[in-house]
Amino acid sequence: MRLINFFWDVGLSVFRGGKLYFALLTVFGLVALLGFFSYIKQYQLGIMGHGLGEEVSWGVYIANFTFLVGVAAAAVMLVIPAYIFNIKRIKEVVLLGEVMALTACIMCVLFILVSLGRPERLWHILPFLGKLNLPTSMLAWDVIVINSYLILNLLIPLYMLYIKYCGEEPNFKIYFPATLVSILFAISIHTVTAFLFSSNVSRPFWNTAILGPRFLASAFTSGPAILIIAFQMIRAKSTYWIDDGVIKILALITTVALQINMFLLAVELFTEFYRQTDHGASAQYLFFGLDGHNQLVPWIWTAIALNTIALLILSVHKLRESPRFLNTACVLTVFGIWIEKGMGLVIPGLIPSPLGDIVEYTPSIYEIGVSVGIWSIGGMIFLVLAKIVIGVEKGRIKYIPR
Repeated sequence: MRLINFFWDVGLSVFRGGKLYFALLTVFGLVALLGFFSYIKQYQLGIMGHGLGEEVSWGVYIANFTFLVGVAAAAVMLVIPAYIFNIKRIKEVVLLGEVMALTACIMCVLFILVSLGRPERLWHILPFLGKLNLPTSMLAWDVIVINSYLILNLLIPLYMLYIKYCGEEPNFKIYFPATLVSILFAISIHTVTAFLFSSNVSRPFWNTAILGPRFLASAFTSGPAILIIAFQMIRAKSTYWIDDGVIKILALITTVALQINMFLLAVELFTEFYRQTDHGASAQYLFFGLDGHNQLVPWIWTAIALNTIALLILSVHKLRESPRFLNTACVLTVFGIWIEKGMGLVIPGLIPSPLGDIVEYTPSIYEIGVSVGIWSIGGMIFLVLAKIVIGVEKGRIKYIPR
């Protein structure tokens, strides 16, 4: 009975809120609707609905997917200090971090679905209905770890919220083992995604042993940076107070991770350009252009500039403790990592092709519309779930015997 009341009260809370809450839901909904119509048009046009082709088969959808896998994995930066080291001030916000991880996982799945030419054939990889091609397919492993992590980030917060709703203490024997498993999957989702790229031996730009560490470093940079921005917006626009110590811990994690990420980038550049061979053609195309083709050059140098400025701000203690400079650095970091890890990783790995053809990629208007629509769906999901979490944490949503 209490479980039914829990879902009933949570459901009702979604339809209650202030003007800002409903205004944001309306904007997100309209943009998501635009994305839906863009996808319908892309589906009708087929290959003509996007900028992809035989040479460049992965584009802005996979770029967003790669970035968001890192955002999802970054929730572990709150889970570990909250549940392993039992830091109270982190425990108070860990559910918001897990909500962001859940939102990012849902967006990852959506970006994969829209990247499929025939999504209705997805059942071919479902257990018992199709064939997942385990253990040989890295894509199959990626499907497993991402969906497993999504389920864990749904069930663990759901259990914790229900227990708090009932006014009880969570059972350590239930949530702690599940938390340990979620930490394992948080690392796995980004590692396996990196393996998905690096296992393509015909794409030398991706075929590097440090791709996994670079993925994790960038994840622990952009994820906490997004959490810092989100937490400060929640603190400013709601009655839910988030301790300054939480922001400082996340800022320090972002700083160290960005330093490591920039170091790994420098190592990669040295390897690619110290002895120039045909295997460095993709790097040449990305950073300096190749045979008159230089479409991505402004993108990657913009990313490096953004990350460098952010690194300088974050590395100075006084600047990092200033909310204005910290927020500026976080915004620069998010955009810089998105470019570096998305457009700067996915696209150049496919240019030139194994046959040496150089075909540049430009996202179509429909791809842009769909991408913005999915980001709006993510914003809507996070807004609603964050409202539920805050309502339960503040005691506004609690069990009252009927």
